[in-house]
Amino acid sequence: MSGKKGMLRYGQEMKEIVVQGYRRGISIRELSRQYGISRYAIQSWCGLRKEVELRHAAPLPKGRPTEKSKTQEQTIKRLQMEN
Repeated sequence: MSGKKGMLRYGQEMKEIVVQGYRRGISIRELSRQYGISRYAIQSWCGLRKEVELRHAAPLPKGRPTEKSKTQEQTIKRLQMEN
């Protein structure tokens, strides 16, 4: 299990099987029923969800913002207000 309650983690082998099925023309709905995997997960694995691509391209920073980043944000807002 992953860190979130109720969420399963699937191995790379299972992901490859599902993606190959999708490429062969099996619908996402049918794959979801056959393997008991959510359609959202299958769409993510097949690269059909834009938000997943964006998350991989620029991951969100972890933890609380530092004082430096707060100051930078305030400076940016001030400059935007001046323009």
